[in-house]
Amino acid sequence: MTDIKGDFAFRGDVKGRPLEMTYGGALSFMRRKYTRDLEGVDVVVSGVPYDASVTNRPGCRFGPQAIRAASTQISELDSFPWGFSLFEHLGIVDYGDCFVDPHHPETIPGSIEAHADTILASGAKMLTLGGDHFVAYPLIKAHAKLHGPVALLQFDAHCDTWEDDGRKLDHGTMFARAAAEGIIDVSKSTQVGLRTYNDSDHGFEILTAPWVHRNGIDAALEIVRERVGDAPLYVSFDVDGMDPAYAPGTGTPVVGGLASWQALELIRGLKGLNLIGMDVVEVSPPYDHAEITALAAATVAHDWLCLLAEAKGAKRNEVGRV
Repeated sequence: MTDIKGDFAFRGDVKGRPLEMTYGGALSFMRRKYTRDLEGVDVVVSGVPYDASVTNRPGCRFGPQAIRAASTQISELDSFPWGFSLFEHLGIVDYGDCFVDPHHPETIPGSIEAHADTILASGAKMLTLGGDHFVAYPLIKAHAKLHGPVALLQFDAHCDTWEDDGRKLDHGTMFARAAAEGIIDVSKSTQVGLRTYNDSDHGFEILTAPWVHRNGIDAALEIVRERVGDAPLYVSFDVDGMDPAYAPGTGTPVVGGLASWQALELIRGLKGLNLIGMDVVEVSPPYDHAEITALAAATVAHDWLCLLAEAKGAKRNEVGRV
């Protein structure tokens, strides 16, 4: 805790937790400082407010704003279930949003990739708030420049590996393109929560939502962890991987998905893996109710940050049976 009271988003530092009104003050992700000075920064949070690649309901261009707003209460206490103050262990800033020009759509993939290149060049990791799921493709391209082909852990209702011509902006085809280009190592990658059909798995391990429901969290994590090994792991979390009961605010909802508690347990189970980056995408506030989708997205992002804090030496202080 710092002695700063209010508006930490522009008065604070890369570490520390202020005293804020949850219902007031300048909004940033988890009240982190808005800055593009990345000295001493471990993780950069930024938004990509883009949704021109959707195939059904639009609106996730407003996702970064909604996730930031929903994150305010998560930041006021020590992190559950870890029991430590995340911001004492990890230098986190809000970089603001990647600028994309919707009137020149051909420039958008390059703009997102260059945005990521700049941040990754600082040595910080990226947590990206979408935006539709297409944004994951240029983000992964940037990460692959540093790490080589990455293992992908994809939470989704859809495979996003339908036929791709290598040029179109489509949030349902870009992982087929990424696999074909070799920036994803499909032999180490897993898709979780799927409940739509494609006649090819493209080499991914697929754990459908019904399979997770029947076999449980531990069985799913065993497969994910064995498949990834020590490979660099990029996590791409499409909120439609959750059931519409838990995430109605999304463009392509499909019933029968993961509950929010299942999604969180799966993220928390990634401890010790080589986590290099994450995106949380497809939050569409116009279709949300009482911010429950945005809150789930913010919590998933928070829990991934706690894994990074643990990797830096933060110690758990669990209370109760967790």
